[in-house]
Amino acid sequence: MTYWTAALLGLALAASPAAAKTKTMPVEGQTPQQPIEAGNYPYQLFVPKGYRTDTAKQYPLLIFLHGSGERGDDVAKVKVHGPPKIAERDPAFPFLTVSPLLGTDQDWDIQKLDALVDHVAKTYRIDPARVYLTGLSRGGHASWRWAIAEPKRFAAVAAVAGRGNPGEACRLMDLPVWAFHGDRDDVVTPEGSFDMVRAIRACGGRKVRLSIYPDLGHNSWDPAYDDPALYAWLLEQKLPSPMNTDKDDK
Repeated sequence: MTYWTAALLGLALAASPAAAKTKTMPVEGQTPQQPIEAGNYPYQLFVPKGYRTDTAKQYPLLIFLHGSGERGDDVAKVKVHGPPKIAERDPAFPFLTVSPLLGTDQDWDIQKLDALVDHVAKTYRIDPARVYLTGLSRGGHASWRWAIAEPKRFAAVAAVAGRGNPGEACRLMDLPVWAFHGDRDDVVTPEGSFDMVRAIRACGGRKVRLSIYPDLGHNSWDPAYDDPALYAWLLEQKLPSPMNTDKDDK
């Protein structure tokens, strides 16, 4: 039994009682994928062990947005941190995971990300009530921004070493959010997370959490993503009524 299998044993990983037909039979494990259309992002796709055999099961979807250091044309670089790193070493990682690659000098484009997630949700057996978003640094900024733009798309969001717009934070008051930061971060100061959490709470939000790592700089992603508690928390969150793909709350 792997570390992650043991850590997550007993969690609510059972499939939703849906009769979704198998739309594709992909290779289990993590594989690089071409963009779904011209101008979109190449990405790493992780398919959990058992996907091919249990054809009635729907899977939670985890979207991971990397930071500035991984930008470029080598899609393998998205596996150096975060969920794709975890998935690479553990085939029992319970999330179907999509980790797109941002081009050199680019920033995350929500419209492109929407198209990618919609494609994956239609192509694979995804539970629409369990779609989760996380990202680090530049990807953490984008996680805040995307969640604010479409707060009903995600069941939960984990922003690591990122900053958002506190003036729009009230849109997140009903969304489970967990922010992570190092208290000595001099690249994205911890106020980036403090300000967002304070603003959400000021709006009456009670589903927001904040973890500050003492004596740690910008790299708060290693302790955040290596902690099984993050994945357990994500899996506890579920949309009461999954949003439609028309994104009318955007």
